[in-house]
Amino acid sequence: MPGDRADMKRLPQDLQEIDPTTPEFGDLYDELPLWSAPFGLMLLERVPLKPGLTILDVGAGTGFLTIELAERCGAGTKVIAVDPWTAAMSRLRRKIAQRRLDNIVLLEQDASAIDLPDASVDILVSNLGINNFADPPAVLRECFRVARPGAALHLTTNLAGHMAEFYEVYRDVLTDLGQHDRLEALKDHVQHRGSVESVEELLESAGFEVTQVVTSAFRMRFADGSSFLRHHFIRLGFVPGWKAIAADGSLEATFELLEQRLNAVAQECGELALTIPMACFEARKHGA
Repeated sequence: MPGDRADMKRLPQDLQEIDPTTPEFGDLYDELPLWSAPFGLMLLERVPLKPGLTILDVGAGTGFLTIELAERCGAGTKVIAVDPWTAAMSRLRRKIAQRRLDNIVLLEQDASAIDLPDASVDILVSNLGINNFADPPAVLRECFRVARPGAALHLTTNLAGHMAEFYEVYRDVLTDLGQHDRLEALKDHVQHRGSVESVEELLESAGFEVTQVVTSAFRMRFADGSSFLRHHFIRLGFVPGWKAIAADGSLEATFELLEQRLNAVAQECGELALTIPMACFEARKHGA
């Protein structure tokens, strides 16, 4: 009878149903930070998907984008993931093994010197990678080198102006505590994320022609400032930078007042909502 269990058992192994009760499934499932997801979806909506491609994922991390592209494009496409983060690449290796994917190659190295031949890649992608590159111009020049003539690059990033609601409060806290000399440090911290224009300039300086820029935004919502400052990803990705802004010897007082002010905003507004502007850049290497 169609659809019965006997028929299912005769399917090829890669088409059989997945058992979610196995320990390895639970260990490797749903690890993508919500911070990265909107950017990743924005990129996946635009990147070309077809068999037979060679795709380079720059700053692959634990491989959300690598695996999505490998599975969406199929076995005939090769996806190369490059990242120097050993712990992330180790996790990605386990995920690849658990999914039995054989069209992914891992390069555990700095993306400013990629171990690939010239003109060997059809599509280049980077989801928030530019935020973490020690030398973005060097990485983009290397991307241009390995790109084939006509290759496309798709890159997402958050923009200067992210969490403007938070930084307004932080600015007031520094002012009220008399830390006027730290306001310039706060300004530099905010602006280092870059703008549409500055990212376009980086891409063009590397040799790419920017063909399209799509911008959007999403919100991160928290019950109050206390929950915001203690959120795992906020502590991982943002708190170290915020701590570096405060004046020496005043860190505890600065964060105590910052938490109080953020809680006051949440009480007045019913929640603490932070705006995250984002952009997806599409660029191309000239050629046939």
